[in-house]
Amino acid sequence: MLQVRKIVYVDMDGVLVDFKSGISRLPADVVRRYEGHLDDAPGIFALMDPMPGALESYCELAARFDTYILSTSPWENPTAWSDKLEWVRKHLESVAWKRLILSHHKNLNAGDFLIDDRTKHGADRFAGEHIRFGSERFPDWQAVMAYLRGVDAEA
Repeated sequence: MLQVRKIVYVDMDGVLVDFKSGISRLPADVVRRYEGHLDDAPGIFALMDPMPGALESYCELAARFDTYILSTSPWENPTAWSDKLEWVRKHLESVAWKRLILSHHKNLNAGDFLIDDRTKHGADRFAGEHIRFGSERFPDWQAVMAYLRGVDAEA
């Protein structure tokens, strides 16, 4: 009998990736120029560090579930799409090989879980369970993993 694993989507910014770490690496003139919309600063997404526990957690999820990275990329930042791909290659290599989905409509992806820190871009309409990263219930990767370790990974 074919066993099908449940699908987990993981957001990048604020979940896998520490957005603030990229800001601190931008030149001061770029920060001033893009004040209020720093996600449009060219190259910013290539400068970010992983969130604490994110890489280990993603690898563990990928071993148990059918796991994808589901992120939104700023429309006005032409380097963001390629920077996000390069970040995944650098930090997750074969674990996330061809598992990066960039969309402004996360609700169009069918799956069981979405780990996301926000409700924007369709996360609030995702048909599966939205695990709100950074919330009181799921403040960090440790809490998320404690919850998902208790979930049956098969659909």
